[in-house]
Amino acid sequence: MTPYIVAPLVGSVIGYITNDIAIRMLFRPHKARYVLGHKVPFTPGIIPKEKGRIAASVGASISVNLMNREVLEKNLLSDEMLEKLDNALRRFCNTLRHSPLSLREWLSQYLPASDIEDIADKTCDDLTSLLHKKLGSQEVGDKIAHMAVKHVMKKMQHFGSGIGDKLAEGGIGEGGGFGDMIGRGIRKILGRTGSDATSKFINSLAEPVEQALSANINDMLQNHSEEIVGQLLHTEMDDFLSRPMNKLLKGKDAEIERFVSSVLSLYKSTIKERLPRILEAVDIRKIVEDRINEMDMSEAEKIILDVISKELRAIVWLGAGLGFIMGFVNCLII
Repeated sequence: MTPYIVAPLVGSVIGYITNDIAIRMLFRPHKARYVLGHKVPFTPGIIPKEKGRIAASVGASISVNLMNREVLEKNLLSDEMLEKLDNALRRFCNTLRHSPLSLREWLSQYLPASDIEDIADKTCDDLTSLLHKKLGSQEVGDKIAHMAVKHVMKKMQHFGSGIGDKLAEGGIGEGGGFGDMIGRGIRKILGRTGSDATSKFINSLAEPVEQALSANINDMLQNHSEEIVGQLLHTEMDDFLSRPMNKLLKGKDAEIERFVSSVLSLYKSTIKERLPRILEAVDIRKIVEDRINEMDMSEAEKIILDVISKELRAIVWLGAGLGFIMGFVNCLII
């Protein structure tokens, strides 16, 4: 009976030890060993020796099978992901709607104060330059003068027509008098009613007044619009940045909904249209390969063992079990 016990036990121990050694030789030694100038066989371990090839294979496998366009697009555009993004945007907007911080204070959480002021000043300066260039053109001054004269003429004609008619009808005195005399004089000189004469007189003033007004407006816009517009924009920008977020967003429910919808739409279109370029630019294969090659073997060994230590331990015990069986079978054969 003793051989039937000893042989399986010895086989079990041998199987356990050989499998354990084989697994350890996958990683160790990390570097080649030399004796009298000759490299010791099986050094370095299999994984350290084939590290470069393994890195290239893993990188290619991940980029082709795990992180390709179809897989990423399916996950990034899934209903679950879109719902998470929608909820995150709404929480973000809701936080802003109740925030007592001013826009300047809120932005300072993400940007240095100097950068915020620089951006604001640059924006105002660019708008000032653009508006000054537009306002300084003769076309703008002419349009303003024309609109102003047209408006004044309309008011004067309405007022003057009433005065002319009153004069022509003898409005200053009943049955004649000074008003009747003026009315008869207007009809005699112009051959028109008092209202028509007044309109003609006002119209005759329009062109010279418009020209003079246009020249003055153009001069003012060319020489002073930059200063006026600049001061106005900087004042408004400072006021805008100083307003609390809860006041800026008060009553803006429709705008917030449009913002959320626009961001979701932009996200989906970016994933659909730009994902191939993003993947090409990122080059997942090279990133994975470089990262593995940069790893110290101790770090790589720890990562691998953390993932499959249970499975490797099962292989060791499987070797012990197979050794036990082979020892028992060997006794039966002999």
